[in-house]
Amino acid sequence: LQMDPVEVDGSVLEGGGQILRVSAALSCITGSSIKITKIRAGRSTPGLRPQHLSGLQLVSDLCSGVLQGATIGSTDISLTPGKIRSGNHTADTQTAGSVCLLLQVALPCALFAESSSQLCLKGGTNAEMAPQIDYTLKVFKPIVEKFGVNFDCDVRMRGFYPKGGGEVRVSVSPVKHLQPVVLTDRGTITKIHGRAFVAGVLPYKLAKDMCAAAVRTIRKEIKELYINIQALQEKDNAYGNGNGIIIIAESSTGCLFAGSALGKKGVYADKVGIEAAEMLLRNIRHNGCVDEFLQDQLIIFMALANGTSRIRTGAVTLHTQTAIHVAEQLTQAKFTITKSEDELSSNGTNGTYIIQCEGAGVSNTHL
Repeated sequence: LQMDPVEVDGSVLEGGGQILRVSAALSCITGSSIKITKIRAGRSTPGLRPQHLSGLQLVSDLCSGVLQGATIGSTDISLTPGKIRSGNHTADTQTAGSVCLLLQVALPCALFAESSSQLCLKGGTNAEMAPQIDYTLKVFKPIVEKFGVNFDCDVRMRGFYPKGGGEVRVSVSPVKHLQPVVLTDRGTITKIHGRAFVAGVLPYKLAKDMCAAAVRTIRKEIKELYINIQALQEKDNAYGNGNGIIIIAESSTGCLFAGSALGKKGVYADKVGIEAAEMLLRNIRHNGCVDEFLQDQLIIFMALANGTSRIRTGAVTLHTQTAIHVAEQLTQAKFTITKSEDELSSNGTNGTYIIQCEGAGVSNTHL
């Protein structure tokens, strides 16, 4: 019995690629057809970019779906999902489009297949406007595993803007259903570590400069902790030239936070290091348990989980509100956001929020 497709307005709230990723993944998992209109309507280049197109094709491939309207620049698409297929799937942005965003859309789908899936994702591993692969491995992966997600990720080749050429192999095990997660106790920050890298023809000194500037910046605010940021030269497993840094803070209760930045032509290495450090500091000033980027990436897992999840965050981002909006439209999940009355909000830092979700308890029918 084919129900009418669920209509998703691609221009609401954040109005970007995230609406596509969350709605396509949930369409695939729930079996509901979707029609997404006004895709990226407010952007300088509206409609689908190579990045979004390869993500949609990957999901359609994963769920043996019928995808219509999927061309570069298209503002309207529809997806009619079939059965989720395990096995091998490849997606190639053919640009520096982010492999991490491809993983974001594909991972939830692969969890609901009948057996394990192998994904070969090609594009940028360390690209602007997207998580760096190091973030996906060091922050996203350990936290999402708390939901019962199990995946392995092998970085075969790093790729940077504008050439791309990176490749990541991911294997995902299926789940019967996801378990809810409660992350409300931050504890204290116990360690700070990271990596600053240069790849291709860029001099090693850049990596050391990014490191030093980052450590100096963090030291102004956090005096007592040992900070270990490694400077690395990537020779063999990098395609093209790039430089960047990611710094991770861990708390006593296992919460993870990150700050990262990528080098660009004409930007001093110091500035890149400082930018990453300031982002990290901003994300640990509140007493939340996730940083601003993990916040929205966990919404789909909370929505699918079997039970009530609660996550303490800093200010709720527009990306998160967007993911919640789409998740509530396509599943039975119910979200509530409440401001915490925590002791820290009195000292002038903006307090924290609890995002609570009664998950839809979606079950894997193929297992």
